[in-house]
Amino acid sequence: MSAVDLCLLTAGLLLGLGPLALLGQGRGRSSAVVYSASGLLCAVLALSGLAGLGGLGIGTSRVLPLGLPWMGAHFAFDALTAFFLVVLGFGGGIISLYAIGYGRHEHAPMRVLPFYPAFLGAMALVLLAADAFSFLLSWEVMSLLSWALVLTHHQEEDARKAGYVYLVMAGFGTMSLLLAFGLLAGPDGAYQFDAMRGTAHPPLMAVAILGLMLLGAGSKAGLAPLHVWLPLAHPAAPSHVSALMSGVMTKVALYGFIRVVFDLLGPVAWWASPVVILLGAGTAVLGILLAMMERDLKRALAYSTIENIGVIFAALGLAMAFRANGMTAAAALAFTAALFHIFNHMAFKSLLFMGAGSVLNATGLRDLDGLGGLIHRMPVTSFLVLVGAMAISALPPLNGFASEWLIFQAVLLSPDAPQAAVQMIIPAAGGLLALAAALAAACFVRIYGVGFLGRPHSEAAANAQEVDRVSLTAMALLAATCLLAGIFPGTVIDAMAPVVDAMLSGRLPVQADETWFTIIPIAESRSSYSGMLVFVFVALSASAAAWAVHRFASDRLRRAPAWDCGFPDASPLTQYSAGGFAQPIRRVYGTDLLGARETVTMPPPGDTGPARHELLVGDPSWNGIYLRLALAVTYVTTRMNRLQFLTIRRYLTLVFMSLIVLLVGLMLWR
Repeated sequence: MSAVDLCLLTAGLLLGLGPLALLGQGRGRSSAVVYSASGLLCAVLALSGLAGLGGLGIGTSRVLPLGLPWMGAHFAFDALTAFFLVVLGFGGGIISLYAIGYGRHEHAPMRVLPFYPAFLGAMALVLLAADAFSFLLSWEVMSLLSWALVLTHHQEEDARKAGYVYLVMAGFGTMSLLLAFGLLAGPDGAYQFDAMRGTAHPPLMAVAILGLMLLGAGSKAGLAPLHVWLPLAHPAAPSHVSALMSGVMTKVALYGFIRVVFDLLGPVAWWASPVVILLGAGTAVLGILLAMMERDLKRALAYSTIENIGVIFAALGLAMAFRANGMTAAAALAFTAALFHIFNHMAFKSLLFMGAGSVLNATGLRDLDGLGGLIHRMPVTSFLVLVGAMAISALPPLNGFASEWLIFQAVLLSPDAPQAAVQMIIPAAGGLLALAAALAAACFVRIYGVGFLGRPHSEAAANAQEVDRVSLTAMALLAATCLLAGIFPGTVIDAMAPVVDAMLSGRLPVQADETWFTIIPIAESRSSYSGMLVFVFVALSASAAAWAVHRFASDRLRRAPAWDCGFPDASPLTQYSAGGFAQPIRRVYGTDLLGARETVTMPPPGDTGPARHELLVGDPSWNGIYLRLALAVTYVTTRMNRLQFLTIRRYLTLVFMSLIVLLVGLMLWR
């Protein structure tokens, strides 16, 4: 059996597992069976992808007698597909393991089980599709299944709103992709990817396709200002679904962008790449600022996903700029950094959403100001979440630092570009990415400090209990992945080299031969980094400090009240709140960028009424674009309501004029 046949069979089993879940309705073990089977099938996809990165099965294809009768459904297996199958299979497998424990607490499991494995299967078909029809059909099935998962708790108003916004954005994204593939196919209708690769596109046509892909794939990935569905959908969905959507589905959207822009479309003019770079950098800053302001734990993680998607798009934009200028080594560095961060984000963001789900199961709360003190009640979960928080904050020696370090190394190569605009824009975008990285560290210090440290802010937090071992095992596997990928980044870089070579006809130097697992992306004289040495230094210095304290300090145990900043009251109200922690950054950046407004109402002297502090922080994309667009649509549709009352002659006239416009457009197209 070829690689593509094995992956197609696995995807088909995942699609079929969804309806089979209905047969187990009412049985206590149906959740465990469905999630276990999903995890095993994801493991098959991951192993197939790893084998493909090693060269096995690359180039195999299959045509199934499905879809359009004169074309069939084409599927293929190449290096790019193999890498994303690893991301899908590895992430989906561990999330399915976590779901075995998490699913026991789900109040409506049959709202999830029929759609969860089918969602995984649809994403696999997107990665395997080799023609526009199969790709778009699989993409739409993926969107509809994820929409059904978002509506799991459909009785809640927030879930219904999230489902509506997500469905609108998904439809908009699919229409953009349809137009992009239509331009790629041209008037001859060459919908197979092999035929698209051999078609030359004028510069303006190529830029139009790039713009449509930014709209189509960017809306699914969470690129600003198309991100508005994401902070609504992730809190509404069950936590293991949130982990799957944030950690895996957004990567499938990035796959669609990479497949078209770096494979089917060919090199794009250099002047188009700064748009992608600045969009990515701006998305990163906006996303992390909104995460910094958010009190809802899952919503804050959703905004953080937007930040990381922006980082990846900025790296892909760098690769586009360098490729357009024939700078193959620099393009390979930026593209490798993007792929590495795709894998890393899958690991640490899935881990963090699992941690949020564990906290939600233990306390029933997502509000940071209702948590606190969980490190004493849930020590294992707290430690694993700390690993994820450190990784996403890009602290060495974890994996987030390694990929972001590679991105900044690519930024430093911008002076070699021949265009002055590129030389100016890339360092400016690098500054925005550095700001986003600093804000990300502050954001997760806030999340972890307020949510897990200090004293409990509520009875629910004070009475929390550690979650089950299955959930902890899944989280521990991802935490270990964050550490190992950070200590041995050269191994990951070498594994991704076939993908980079297939897309750019170039790759980074082999990293496996370097001592101490050092990575040298360009030349040792320019830069190098060893995650292993950093890990050894941290371990030795921490151990030495602990030994010195225990060896030379007093061995007497003393108990005394904790320093309370001058407040004798031990109330949790004396601790920093989530809003108080974010206040300095909100006042620096939030007023202009987020439209933050604070109102303080003080009662007059003698009035015993309470003082009030009101804070309003909004998403500028939602308030500035979508609300105004909704008002405009309402205005236009109200005015066009008169079309319902036309005479038959006027209706026929409209139909006739529409036909003429379509015929003229077809004549000009050909």
